[in-house]
Amino acid sequence: MGLILPLFVLFCLAAGAYRRVPVYDVFLDGARQGVDTAWRILPSLIAMLCAIRAFSACGLMDALCGLIAPALAVAGIPPETLPLMLLRPLSGSASLAMLKTILDRFGPDSRVGLVASVMMGSSETVFYTCGVYLAAAGVKKSRHTVPCALLAWLAGSVAAGLLIA
Repeated sequence: MGLILPLFVLFCLAAGAYRRVPVYDVFLDGARQGVDTAWRILPSLIAMLCAIRAFSACGLMDALCGLIAPALAVAGIPPETLPLMLLRPLSGSASLAMLKTILDRFGPDSRVGLVASVMMGSSETVFYTCGVYLAAAGVKKSRHTVPCALLAWLAGSVAAGLLIA
């Protein structure tokens, strides 16, 4: 198992030599582009993480969960999973931490744990993906990108409640 990375590096070097590609220069260009991209998205990441923390700390998360819990209970979504559902479009790491909290509290085999796991796997960090990856790739967002992505997030979250009986 420990030989996979060295073999991959040797394969890349051999393929580069065969095609007469300056592998090291190409590697450095890719690393430089990665650092440039990280530098460009860093302010957005910091702002998003601060906003998520403030959203939770001020009690707005609990109030919003209490407000939408009755409507989503019809779809079979347990109220304990609502913070995960609300955090998932914003931050993958925050939603992963929330999933861990839910699994520690209720257990992975409980209905709440199963719904939370399916919810985590059937949705995406919509704003992160649209804001960071599309901008970094230079892709122009259409006016339908975020609404369609949010609709897919909602469908995945509701399906989690409906599928886990």
